[in-house]
Amino acid sequence: MSNDAVDPARRRLLAGTAGAVGGVGLATMAVPFISSMQPSARTQAAGGPVEVDISKLAPGELMVIEWRRRPVWVLRRTQEELDNLAKVSTDALRDPESHESEQPAYARNADRSIKPEYLVLIGVCTHLGCSPKYRPDVAPADLGADWKGGFLCPCHGGRYDLAGRVFKGVPPPLNLAVPPHKYLSDTRLVIGEDQETA
Repeated sequence: MSNDAVDPARRRLLAGTAGAVGGVGLATMAVPFISSMQPSARTQAAGGPVEVDISKLAPGELMVIEWRRRPVWVLRRTQEELDNLAKVSTDALRDPESHESEQPAYARNADRSIKPEYLVLIGVCTHLGCSPKYRPDVAPADLGADWKGGFLCPCHGGRYDLAGRVFKGVPPPLNLAVPPHKYLSDTRLVIGEDQETA
């Protein structure tokens, strides 16, 4: 056998080894590059679901939680507030059936909620993004005898009832948005995730 002869088995071994070393090197270089394109943990947390303990929320009390850098309200409505909500004239509302507004299908009802007692809304006015104030008082002097409680936007006078439905004759075009949410138990609520998105 001469020195110029080629050993095919040795050539395959060397080519296979070179390919494996090159593949490992390429994967080692690609991992940091691909990882850098993933959102940071802080960014993921800002958009991820938020679990809320509602066990200490008293009737008539409003809790504010941050989700996706927006305020989310959890209002535990009293029986009186639910009764007053039923007295709001649908003729006075811009979208009483919530056909044009943003909410999951399970919140497309008169209460705009899964459980009538609890209302979950994004606390941002649909006009220019101000945050309305909770005004549970009935017929106050500044809002008139027809006011049954609700939310008032201090920026441009947007008015919403206790289901977040906007009244006619004010600037906001839509009802307050209802974020996706679900109940883990009677005292635990998850905002940002529901049965459909889980």
